[in-house]
Amino acid sequence: MKIAITGKGGVGKTTLAALLGHIFALENKKVVAVDADPDANLASAFGVEKGQLDKIIPIAQMADLIEERTGARPGKMGGIFKLNPKVDDLVERIGLPVDGIRLLVMGKSKEAGSGCYCPENVLLRRLLRHLVLDRDEVVIVDMEAGIEHLTRGTAEGVDAFIVVVEPGQRSIQTALMVQDLAKGLGVKKVFVMANKVRGQDDLNFIKASLPEMNFIGHLSFSHKVMEGDIQGIPPYKVSEETLKEAIQIKQSLENLL
Repeated sequence: MKIAITGKGGVGKTTLAALLGHIFALENKKVVAVDADPDANLASAFGVEKGQLDKIIPIAQMADLIEERTGARPGKMGGIFKLNPKVDDLVERIGLPVDGIRLLVMGKSKEAGSGCYCPENVLLRRLLRHLVLDRDEVVIVDMEAGIEHLTRGTAEGVDAFIVVVEPGQRSIQTALMVQDLAKGLGVKKVFVMANKVRGQDDLNFIKASLPEMNFIGHLSFSHKVMEGDIQGIPPYKVSEETLKEAIQIKQSLENLL
């Protein structure tokens, strides 16, 4: 199963990604978790300690690797580089093992916002396409608030595109924008998951605001999860209720696919 998770910043995309990765790993599935959000914190959600966090180098900043695979060094002007670099060994080579999962931190090119077709962007897009289309593991991608990392071919290979929302108009607006973008890229399965839910009124608001999106469940607002985040403890280790709700989300997702 290939799952992409997105939504407005701060809604809980990373929390859901960590929970789902943990649940699939408990089932003895091979899991690759991809942090494709420039504000990378998926490693923290898996409980990677600060000393190890400081040693993680995002792929977009691995200049030697990028030059090795594309033939061009990031930041250099002009030149010719490979548009289809070798990436099939990178999960095993640079993926960080954590809780039975392989974690890849993508990072972001300094030129990404300028439309530059640079070697680091080529490598990142090629790697994501390989993970979605060619690998047989469960792949969970924690994305930024949009779908910029996906090309049409990659998007069409995603089994489930989950938009995480919280009770609030800005979160709903982002979800509607992402839904339109996803449809434009050929994504057929777009789902919505509610986070930080305080009660039935919050659920009613979200469902009424997004009537055309498939609702797959919710995570209740949890002080335990918040405290765990402060202490660097994964959500699945601090809140049994949150883990149970995430299992229900995973089951609902599988029933709809």
